[in-house]
Amino acid sequence: MPAHLPPLPTMVVGSLPQPDWLIDRERLGHQFPPRVRARELWRIPPQFLQEAQDDATLVAVRAQEEAGLDVVTDGEIRRESYSNHFATALGGLDLDHPGTVRNRSGVEIPVPRVVGEIRRPSPVQVDDVRFLRAHTHRAVKITVPGPFTMAQQAQDEHYRDDRALAMAYADVVREEIADLFAAGADIVQVDEPWLQARPEVARRYGAEAVTRAVADAAGPVHVHLCFGYAAMVSQRPAGYSFLPELADTPADTISVETAQSRLDPAALRPLRGKGIALGVLDLSTPEVETPETVADRVRRALDHVDVDRLVLSSDCGLKYLPRASAAGKMRALAQAAASLRAGL
Repeated sequence: MPAHLPPLPTMVVGSLPQPDWLIDRERLGHQFPPRVRARELWRIPPQFLQEAQDDATLVAVRAQEEAGLDVVTDGEIRRESYSNHFATALGGLDLDHPGTVRNRSGVEIPVPRVVGEIRRPSPVQVDDVRFLRAHTHRAVKITVPGPFTMAQQAQDEHYRDDRALAMAYADVVREEIADLFAAGADIVQVDEPWLQARPEVARRYGAEAVTRAVADAAGPVHVHLCFGYAAMVSQRPAGYSFLPELADTPADTISVETAQSRLDPAALRPLRGKGIALGVLDLSTPEVETPETVADRVRRALDHVDVDRLVLSSDCGLKYLPRASAAGKMRALAQAAASLRAGL
C-alpha cells in the first residue's frame, strides 16, 4: 500500500461508465463484453478517437476526485472491455479469424486465436499510466487482465497445453507490470475473474500463473476476483470457489466482491496476512446506497481481516451503471470511509 494513503483507502475496481457521446452504450449493454476487437462500438471517427478518449478520461478522473476517492484509475475509458484492450495488442494471435470459447454464461463467443508464441511487441498501457499520472496528484491504479483469464478467453492452436498457454500470458503480464510501475503507477491490479468461473482448472495452475505474473513486482499488485458484471451475470453463488489458493501468492492485496453476493466475511480468514480490497458497492442496481449502508458492509468484515491493510472498493467495475449512479456510489464509499476512520 502506498505510504501516503489514509487508513481504509478508497478506490473503484477499475472501470467507470463511458460517456454516450464516446461509445454506443446501448449496444455495449446488450452484448457480452468483447474478447476480440470491437471498433464498431465507438461513436468517434478513428482520426479523432484518441483525443476524445483523453477528454473522457479526464472526466473520469475528475469524477473520482470530486467523489473523494483516495486512489484513482483511468476509468478504463479507452477499452471496449476490461480484457480485450490488452489481450488483442499481443503477438502470436490471429485476430482476423477468431476462435470461440464458451463464456461464463455458457454462450459461445469469439475470442483471439493463438497461432504462435504469445509475446508483447511493446508496452500496451504505459501511455495510459503517464496520462493518468500527469492529470492527478492522487495515488493512481492501472488494471491489466490476468494470465489465467486471458488463457481461458483464447482458442489455443499453438501451445496445445492450457497450462503452457497461461504461463506464456503470465510472462507478458509480468513484463507489462514492470513497465507500468516504471511509468508511475502506485498500484497495479490484475483482473482474474475466471479463477472464480473455472475453479477446477484454476486449482491446477491458477495460483502458479498469478505467482509468475506478479513475482518481483516493483510495487503493490492487487488481484481482483468477482462473480462477473452485475449487468451480465445476475446470479451470485454463496461463496468463492477459488480464494484460499491465493494466500501463498506474492500478490499484495486480494480484491473481492461482498455487497451484491452478501459474501460471508469469514471466507476471507484464510487470506489473513494479505491486504483485502473489500467490494462494498452493489452494482446490480442504480440505486445509490447511503454511506451508513456501505459502512455496515465494511463493519461485517472487520473481525476477519487485517484492518490496517483493508481497502474499500466497489464489487466490480461501474462500467454499466448510469453515470449519475456511479458518481453517487463513489461519494457514498468515500463518506463511509470517513465515518469509519473516525471510529478507528
